[in-house]
Amino acid sequence: MANIINLDRVNKGYGAAGQLLTDVSLGLDDDARIGIVGLNGAGKSTLLRLLAKSEEPDSGRVTHRRDLRVATLPQTFNLAAELTVRDVVLGTAWLAEGMGAEHEWAGDAGVRAILDGLGMPHLGLDTPVGPMSGGERRRVALAALLVRESDLLILDEPTNHLDVAGVDWLARHLLTRRGALIVVTHDRWFLDAVCTATWEVVDEQVHAYEGGYAAWTLSRAERQRVAAVVEARRQNLLRKEIAWLRRGPPARTSKPQFRIDAANALIADVPPVRDKVSLQRLATSRLGKQVYDLEDVKLQAGPKTIFEGLTWQVGPGDRFAILGANGAGKTTLLRLLAGVTTPDGGRLVTGSTVRAAFLSQELKELPGDLRLLEAVEEVAKRVKLGDRELSAGQLAEVFGFTDKRIWTPVSDLSGGERRRLQLLRLLATEPNVLLLDEPTNDLDTDTLAALEDLLDSWPGTMIVASHDRYLVERVTDTAYGMFGDGRLVHLPGGIDEYLARASSGQEQTLSPVREEKPGLSAGDLRQARKDLTRLERQIAKLDEREVKINEKLAQHGSDYDKIMELDAQLKAVRQERAEVEEAWLELAEQVPGN
Repeated sequence: MANIINLDRVNKGYGAAGQLLTDVSLGLDDDARIGIVGLNGAGKSTLLRLLAKSEEPDSGRVTHRRDLRVATLPQTFNLAAELTVRDVVLGTAWLAEGMGAEHEWAGDAGVRAILDGLGMPHLGLDTPVGPMSGGERRRVALAALLVRESDLLILDEPTNHLDVAGVDWLARHLLTRRGALIVVTHDRWFLDAVCTATWEVVDEQVHAYEGGYAAWTLSRAERQRVAAVVEARRQNLLRKEIAWLRRGPPARTSKPQFRIDAANALIADVPPVRDKVSLQRLATSRLGKQVYDLEDVKLQAGPKTIFEGLTWQVGPGDRFAILGANGAGKTTLLRLLAGVTTPDGGRLVTGSTVRAAFLSQELKELPGDLRLLEAVEEVAKRVKLGDRELSAGQLAEVFGFTDKRIWTPVSDLSGGERRRLQLLRLLATEPNVLLLDEPTNDLDTDTLAALEDLLDSWPGTMIVASHDRYLVERVTDTAYGMFGDGRLVHLPGGIDEYLARASSGQEQTLSPVREEKPGLSAGDLRQARKDLTRLERQIAKLDEREVKINEKLAQHGSDYDKIMELDAQLKAVRQERAEVEEAWLELAEQVPGN
């Protein structure tokens, strides 16, 4: 199979930024699906520009197959304010490198389907670009590439500004698209979903691996183990990441082509990602029994009603994910819990011991006159996180700041670095409640893994609003959905259930919020919702007991009497859980929206 692009001994650097790529040689097949990963500033976007020939190497050669059609979505671009959606998507006003207006197959209906899939059903083809947000402009530009045929599609952070449903739609769309694909993204679920190979940009080189993110993580750790070139801290972090990948749903991982036995050997003695029982106990000791209690709450965002009659409890040690489309009101909910706003009706009771830290999407003012380490020490010189006590420098290291980088003036940090600094300054306050609004923005995959490792052992209550499916599935235990109908819907099936509900258009067909089934007064309904929450907690505790009993059964495999005793306990726990689940189902039938 002939390559459509070849890089031969390519070198590239930028003055003060230094050398990014040295003596890189690569080939790209016509059906390749490549995910590019690496630390921020390693040269990923530079590599994309070289592949697209929008930039020339300092030395070496980049060659394209004759008549190669390359469609590129860069990180930044400009669209004239007077253009309409039709001008951008179907016209010739904005075209990628080497592209023509080959979109006849699409037509208005095809474009409409793509815009809807990217989360913009509200946009008409004659909508002007000028008043749009940056995220909407980016999605319109992406739609312009998707309606055209190309031999190679190059996407730099395509999932930025997409919600969970939009990321899912884009992955499925790209899987049906012909031609080669190269994508730079920090969305690890997306990498696994669409990529069959991974290129890692590190130390001025590009290393190629088979498989998506999961396979790359496994392969990289095995390579490091055999070569023994990485310090123990980084290796341990990778081993924990592997434990998560291997213990998760089988569909998450693409099959690696190296020895599975070696990967299993790496994680043989790695403890579970999270000890839920111990963390729950620690969280309760720090928070008491009450965290947040919302009763019949009404919440507005301007003229828009976010919640109507919301009754919800958040307890010590809860790890909740909030899922919803852009504009559904996730940030508004977090601002309410953080005390930034107050309810427009009903009651919110916050526990007396709650010390909440709210990470917003905005980069709050940071002390630009200080150096990075000083900015952390301004908050705390030593930080206790669960059973770990870290100095300010050690905490900075967890977030990817090297010994040299911690002396960089805050004013000189990149956007991603400022985001990391904002998060670690919040953690340095030693909160017992974390409210995280899109915490993965601008973080590379290694920093994300380090953040998740930190959150795994964090003993407190956590509520996360994020479109990062990988993070949500790893660090939270329970999901709630916002579908724009004034309710917060418990999703036992997690993100898969959210996507199923969203794709079925359920958010438009749900019963009115105040429609209550006969037999329940408003007071009874509030009590029923509290009882549902109590039963859900009881089920979770019984699940944990079953796990611990199964672990003991494995430990006492040769002790017949002990096995009989544990087996009786296991049957009792399962019977009790069945009764509690039955009670939950009966009560749920009486409560609207369950």
